[in-house]
Amino acid sequence: MHHFLIALATTPSPSPTPSLRPGLSEDQVTPGTWGFVLTAFIVVLTTFLIVDMVRRIRRVRYRAQAEEAQFGPETDGPDPEGPEPEGFATDGTDAEGVVSGKQGVEDSDGDAGTGAR
Repeated sequence: MHHFLIALATTPSPSPTPSLRPGLSEDQVTPGTWGFVLTAFIVVLTTFLIVDMVRRIRRVRYRAQAEEAQFGPETDGPDPEGPEPEGFATDGTDAEGVVSGKQGVEDSDGDAGTGAR
């Protein structure tokens, strides 16, 4: 029984034929010379694009490092330990007591914001 299973696993089904089906020529089933040339062109073009992209990314990183070394690290806003900007209170209102940047506050165009329609 074991030999029968090995024979089934190693015997291809259906048996391969050494030639093409009747009515087909080799030119109809292979990409041919033009297919090879176009594929090679796409591979070369993709390689050049990848190399150029890597060069540009490396250049941007170098410029960012040089700029950081020249000017020092940048901060995204005021120092949380430092003084508050003039005209703003800690509760989100400006110097006149008007709340700014809050959800639901009417915009200047009369739109009440999201979910009001």
